Amino acid sequence: MRLLLVEDEPALRTPLRAGLADAGYAVDEADNGRDALHLGLTEPYDAIVLDLGLPLVDGLTVLRQWREAGRTMPVLILTARDGWHEKVTGIDAGADDYLTKPFHMEELLARVRALIRRSQGLASAVLQHGTVTLDTRSGRVSVQGQPVTLTSHEFRVLAYLMHRPGTVVSRHELTEHLYAQDFDRDSNTIEVFVGRLRRKLPPDTIETVRGLGYRLGAPA
Repeated sequence: MRLLLVEDEPALRTPLRAGLADAGYAVDEADNGRDALHLGLTEPYDAIVLDLGLPLVDGLTVLRQWREAGRTMPVLILTARDGWHEKVTGIDAGADDYLTKPFHMEELLARVRALIRRSQGLASAVLQHGTVTLDTRSGRVSVQGQPVTLTSHEFRVLAYLMHRPGTVVSRHELTEHLYAQDFDRDSNTIEVFVGRLRRKLPPDTIETVRGLGYRLGAPA
């Protein structure tokens, strides 16, 4: 999953990016509203964490322009303002959730997970496909209750597919959502990760749709 973190204070942005990356997300960042607006209009994010108090262009203006342009990615706003009217204004501008500073990293991660799940019509933090279980909170995967050890990239591929059950996902889409903007991307490596996953998961868990990409197969 790929996120955009928009925060102008380095003292907060740096640990936030580290915490999100440690949780398995590919993270782009912006420290002003102008760059955030451009990234949100041009890049495919699974969720955005947006501070309201930004230089150049304020966060509410950025959010409104994303929504006016038809961008539907879930947005969690961060605000130091604890007045209820500020929260209402943010929600009315198109935010999906809000978090008031200061906050605990665990709460931010929980809210991001929930936003991504809801955007795909999923209710539970534990994703199930046949005998394969993926816990988005702990990052653990099991088959028939037995733990399966995955690398971080293997986990990201599986998590992305399990967030989109029944959907064909292209190699390009996987590459766009698994790597941050500054990462040296190579869509051919996706084939390698899918091959490794197939050796660790039940047969036909991941199907190849010729010329299109991959999808989760019908559970046995």
